[in-house]
Amino acid sequence: MITYKKALEILKKAKIKLKNEKILSKNATLRISAENIYSPENYPSSDNTAFDGFAVNSKDTNQIKNNNPKKFRILRTLAAGDNPSIKSVKKFSTIEVMTGAIIKKPFDTVIPIEQIEYFPNKDNAKYILIRNKVNKHNYFRFGGSDYKKGQKIIGIGKIIRSSNILAFKTLGIDKVLVKKKPVLAFYATGNEISDSKKIPIWKVRNSNGYYLRSLINNLPITFKVQKILRDNDQLIFKKEIKRHLKSNTNIIITSGAVSAGKFDFVPGIIKKFKLANFFKSVAIRPGKPILFSKFKNTNIAFFGLPGNPISSAACFRFFVFPFLFTSLNIKKEKPFKAKLKNVFIKKKEFTRFIKGKISFSNKGLVEFEVLGGQESYRINSFTQANSWGFFPSGKSKFKKGQFIDCFTVLPYDEMLIN
Repeated sequence: MITYKKALEILKKAKIKLKNEKILSKNATLRISAENIYSPENYPSSDNTAFDGFAVNSKDTNQIKNNNPKKFRILRTLAAGDNPSIKSVKKFSTIEVMTGAIIKKPFDTVIPIEQIEYFPNKDNAKYILIRNKVNKHNYFRFGGSDYKKGQKIIGIGKIIRSSNILAFKTLGIDKVLVKKKPVLAFYATGNEISDSKKIPIWKVRNSNGYYLRSLINNLPITFKVQKILRDNDQLIFKKEIKRHLKSNTNIIITSGAVSAGKFDFVPGIIKKFKLANFFKSVAIRPGKPILFSKFKNTNIAFFGLPGNPISSAACFRFFVFPFLFTSLNIKKEKPFKAKLKNVFIKKKEFTRFIKGKISFSNKGLVEFEVLGGQESYRINSFTQANSWGFFPSGKSKFKKGQFIDCFTVLPYDEMLIN
């Protein structure tokens, strides 16, 4: 049995190599950028107005006083998307502008529509009256004020979000280089597993695969296979592995049959293949029987997860996800700190992943509550949890009020990512 720290070191060394591919930027949501992506142009492309109003040359207003207003001749109306070219502009001229309209020299400031005084009247306006000096660059959006040409939009190894798609399409970026999606195959094991709605009391429903699949629906992973292996399906399992070794599969995952019982056939079958970076059993709870290996001279890894639902969930969260993100060149996930609301005691030699609930104190401190029902079969408490508490080996008692490391249920939650 090895420590969790040692297991993570092995996973890091065993990472799979994933190729890059060019895809349409509109389809890049939740993919991993494989290069730094830069803006090809300024945005906004030119100075434009932030308000509906009238654009004038601020210098023409320098000598204006309230008791001596000045008429400014209206040359034209300019909407967003209109060509802003004007052949000649005389002194005391103005153009009506709609939000987003490009503003060219000599115009350098905008008077909002609400402040406009028309002459002779609004319906037949030929001029506007200005009674006071107008400052330069009022209600202006400067060209390049948001993105300058050559400015980085997103870095290598970052998850592309919907906000990035907005930037790409605004800036005319049609294709982006991303990491190819790792391909995952999953097998639930055991005679007790059933896909039926109605089951006898000696059966359990096939839930682990559906939970894991729901997790990766929002991640850059392709779920290739989901099957059930029975207790006497050792030869079928071996054939399945051989088939995957000749395919584009990157990760094979099983749930159950990984411990030391009579029907726990997974370790025995796996050891019939040439392996690298192998480990079996880690000093953690839940999930102690976990098995990992890379198939030697291949780009395929294997995870044998325990069958209990919370053991399977914890191992996927704290082993499979770190392995995937290392392989995708995503930066290492960092925990966040929370104040422990209740005492927690465990065995010193084990690292514990604890179902918990994050809340905020009256003083705004992040607090972590250890939920009841920590056994690995208990799903009820897991549905109430919004985080995992991380209690490392080397210490047995954690006091109320001390700060601990915590992780979100789904890695790289929106509030913590990038």
